[in-house]
Amino acid sequence: MKRFSPGSIGVAQGSCVMFSDFADGGEMWTGEGGRESRHAVAFSQVFRQAPAVHVCISMWDMDHQANARADLTAENIGTAGFDLVFKTWGNTRVARIRADWMAIGQLSDDDDWEID
Repeated sequence: MKRFSPGSIGVAQGSCVMFSDFADGGEMWTGEGGRESRHAVAFSQVFRQAPAVHVCISMWDMDHQANARADLTAENIGTAGFDLVFKTWGNTRVARIRADWMAIGQLSDDDDWEID
């Protein structure tokens, strides 16, 4: 659990189309090659500490002839952003994925005292 001290709490959110491989025969659709897609997300304002980040699939388009296998995670979470990572495996064919994210954390405030 993250605990925030009194001060400014910021909530950042966004949406990202991770890939759209069905149109051009990309690796996620053909099932050949790399089965991972990464997208660097930059926050519009820097958090004071690494925020709590929640990610979810908001749209998926998958082939119905195989099991739907999907793993969506937030990696390398820092004060300025994180990596949104989608993975699949086996014979799963993914045409496209849209992922949504939300980051909640403490922001710096003009009234903060920094003592060195």
